[in-house]
Parts: sequence; structure tokens; C-alpha cells
Amino acid sequence: MPCAELDNIVAWATANNLKLNKLKTKEVVFYDSRRRHKVSPPLPLPDVDRVTTLKVLGVTLNNHMSASEHIHHVLSDSAQTLHALRVLRHHGLNEEGLQTVFRAVVVSRLMYASPAWRGFVTSADLQRVAGFIRRCRRSHYCPPDMPDIDELMDEADERLFRSILNNQHHTLHALLPPKSGSSQNYQLRRRVHDRLLPQHHGHLTDKNFVTRLLCKDIY
Repeated sequence: MPCAELDNIVAWATANNLKLNKLKTKEVVFYDSRRRHKVSPPLPLPDVDRVTTLKVLGVTLNNHMSASEHIHHVLSDSAQTLHALRVLRHHGLNEEGLQTVFRAVVVSRLMYASPAWRGFVTSADLQRVAGFIRRCRRSHYCPPDMPDIDELMDEADERLFRSILNNQHHTLHALLPPKSGSSQNYQLRRRVHDRLLPQHHGHLTDKNFVTRLLCKDIY
């Protein structure tokens, strides 16, 4: 069975003018961490390493669908950048220049792909990021008027969601549910979209970006 599964992947790659490099291919088996009894994992694929964490387009996920390790790596890399900022300050770069570099390097790294991983981190992970930004603000690397991490991520979420809603050619537009089509004129709070709310299929689905934004401020 594992051989047949791998053969299907190779055939799909060939049909799409691609070639599967087994040396660079990794397999991860995802588990629901909330289940008391773990399901026996399937047999490993031949010549493919099985791992517990996987980096997908710069975002690290583990086999429990958690991005906490991604936060750990990002904060570690950002702490190293602070050393470079201290060196720049020592060589005479003014405060405005330091804050420009901080926004360009540190903030962009912290915010990279945040709509994708935000639903898969814990509140403790986000508090670690908020604490890091507070320390940077005290050291005057971070502009005093820069919004908190929650506000920055809210803005990134809403910007992407509006783009998906308003552009039918957007890659993620097909993931939206159909429009509600309701003709009832209820005097209710204005919704930010006219789409049907998705059915509840489990806590992992609730962490999905589209589901999060569709149900935001409703439940």
C-alpha cells in the first residue's frame, strides 16, 4: 500500500511536468492532540523520511497541527537581529533609522504568513511575541506608535479576507461558501460579508483562516 501511494505521487508529479526528489521529500503523520487514544500510524513510505515537524513555505508545523515551534524559531531569529541593531546603534545609526530597520526586518518576519498560522498557535505563544515587542519598544528599536501584535494580525487578516471577497480570481476565492441569498429584512447587526456560515466540522477546521474570518465577531 505505501508503495502504491508513493507511485501515485510520482505519477501526479510526472503528469504536471514535475519530478519527485525522494531525498528532499518528507512525510509527516498528523495527530489530534486532544484524543486520549492515539491511532496507530500507517506504514512509512519507502525511501522517504518520516518527521514530526515540517516547514511549509517558511512556516513550521508539527504533527499536532501546531505552529508554536514556528513562533519559537521566529523569536529566536529576531533576537539575533537585535544584536545587529545594537551594533548599528554603536556605529552611529540614529533612532529613526533603527526603527526603520526594525520594521523592515523584525516586524516583517514576525508577521510573515500570519493569517495562515495564527489559528494554530496558543494565546501563550502570542503573549511571548507581545512581550518581545514590549522589550523592543523599551529599547527604542520599536516605534512607540506601532500597534500591538494582535492589531497587526487583525489588520493582516482583514486585508487578505477583503481581497478574497472582492476578487473572484483570487486563488482562495473558491474556498468561500456560497452567498446567503437571504431576502429577509431583519434589523440585525451589519455583517462584514454576505456568505453562508460554514458548518462546524471540528476544532481544526475552526482554526482555518477562511472559517475564522467568516465567523469572526459572530459567535
